[in-house]
Amino acid sequence: MPSSQIGAEAARFERLSKRELASVELVPLTLYVHLPWCVRKCPYCDFNSYEARGLIPERAYVDALLADLEQDLPRAWGRRIDSVFLGGGTPSLFSVEALERLLSGLRARLPLRPDLETTLEANPGTVERGRFAEFREAGINRLSIGVQSFDDDQLQRLGRIHDRHDAIAAAEAAHAAGLENFNLDLMFGLPAQTVEGALTDIAAALALQPAHLSYYQLAIEPNTRFHRSPPVLPNDEAADAIQQDAEAELARHGYRRYEVSAYAREGGRCRHNLNYWEFGDYLGIGAGAHGKLTDPATGQIRRLWKRKHPRDYLAHAGTPAGIGGDEPIRKTDLPVEFLMNALRLVEGVPAALFGQRTGLPLAALEPALSRARERGLLETDPARLQPTERGLRFLNDVLQGFMAD
Repeated sequence: MPSSQIGAEAARFERLSKRELASVELVPLTLYVHLPWCVRKCPYCDFNSYEARGLIPERAYVDALLADLEQDLPRAWGRRIDSVFLGGGTPSLFSVEALERLLSGLRARLPLRPDLETTLEANPGTVERGRFAEFREAGINRLSIGVQSFDDDQLQRLGRIHDRHDAIAAAEAAHAAGLENFNLDLMFGLPAQTVEGALTDIAAALALQPAHLSYYQLAIEPNTRFHRSPPVLPNDEAADAIQQDAEAELARHGYRRYEVSAYAREGGRCRHNLNYWEFGDYLGIGAGAHGKLTDPATGQIRRLWKRKHPRDYLAHAGTPAGIGGDEPIRKTDLPVEFLMNALRLVEGVPAALFGQRTGLPLAALEPALSRARERGLLETDPARLQPTERGLRFLNDVLQGFMAD
């Protein structure tokens, strides 16, 4: 964004009334940073990630990220950042020095929550012993470790570069570094997986005592190697049995399911992801990163995304040409956009949050709301928007009912 435009945006925010600023401050704001390189592209992965063939241009990319952020600052002038998430790709490929420079740059440019949650995604195959302690000193206080399975045969099928030993060593290193607030990513519904095999993975994860477990079903996504050459996966009935038995085992050990694919011990919920599910605002910097922001003067909610390929991003970050797209969310789309996030939460959200986040009256959800409750897909409490157990299982059916309106 040119300096003249930044100045104009700053002046506009100075003119906003206290009421207008207070209305947008009710919407939490977080920051997502995309680091797109990985060692090898997994056959199931449809994320915006690229194999690092040679040296990663760390310095140039951190410079681009900070320029990108500066261009976005006027869109969220003066608002506090509640969490930062470094995702990818494999962010743990970056040196500690590069991450430290990035985090210092963020602190210099943004008002941050005092107890900021700062998450780094890490691949067990890219982490040397001792680096987690250095990450912590740089400002990282939460890890998300992409284990996926503790079965070496399954890891080979998934194209992972680590083995069971690496996964266990990464979790142990997190404990040793004092990073107790870490997540393990684990998949189920893997090729030829049985309930017994899945529960063996769960037992291995529980032995490592993570604060949080992301447990999600392997899906075949377009534009992936698995889509071109799909493996044989358990059918829906078998996958449901795996999930139900795994959920019971996790609950027995104090891990409560709070979102479709997320389980946590007391105090271990992911603050950053909760903001997505509660339809909060977020800035997105990095190649292909997406943001969502509410304008305090108009209440208009916009989506903004950046150039997708790292080469294009590096060439244009911080300039208007670095923007891949910028468009408002239509009011007619807001109800479903809100619900497709909020209804992923097991406890749902207060009904009043719909108006606070969208600016629309709750009546905008009728009559679909009544139909969903009559079908036993939503709880009947009028003060909450909450899926029933059945609604959580058939979330797409719930959303289709609202899309029809």
